[in-house]
Amino acid sequence: MASVSVTINGKTYRMACDEGQESHLVSLAEKLDSYAGQLKGSFGEIGDQRLTVMAGIMVTDELVEMEKKIAGLEAKIAKLEQTNTSVTGEMSSAETDAAKQISQLANKLNAIVGKLNG
Repeated sequence: MASVSVTINGKTYRMACDEGQESHLVSLAEKLDSYAGQLKGSFGEIGDQRLTVMAGIMVTDELVEMEKKIAGLEAKIAKLEQTNTSVTGEMSSAETDAAKQISQLANKLNAIVGKLNG
């Protein structure tokens, strides 16, 4: 298990993480520290606990908005897949009809050629 030191709101925390995840954990901590900095800039010194809760709410709000966007995109993908299946089915039907017509024309041509040769 690896560990890294991160700084959030001017305080350093030693945190454990899986091997290879150190830079990801540092990035997450930097993002949370950025939210804390924004809040401090807007509200001044409001206490560590309140600042942490408010930053957590900001992060959660961002997460919920991303989840909504993902759900919307998944719905669009599902609709496109249904449309694609419908179009593919229509194409298959058209291809079958065309093949039947070609076969009928081939039979007629064979009959005409047979009459001409016979």
